[in-house]
Amino acid sequence: MEFQYDRDADCAYILINKLPYSYSKELDETRFIDYAEDGTVIGVELLYVGSGVDITGLPYESEIAKLLEQHNIKVYA
Repeated sequence: MEFQYDRDADCAYILINKLPYSYSKELDETRFIDYAEDGTVIGVELLYVGSGVDITGLPYESEIAKLLEQHNIKVYA
């Protein structure tokens, strides 16, 4: 997994698989999951991470939680 953070936008992107992007699904107004054509998760976009991130319903919850905590982002479950 690769972690990218844009401080100015207060958003993070977690790249899970390096496959071509096909579509996104919105979990809510701050969490989006990107998919490849075959339905494989390729990434997770998280907005307003400075106030913490709800990981409920995200793919690879435990791995994403550890990655966020390593970057000092509060995790809610």
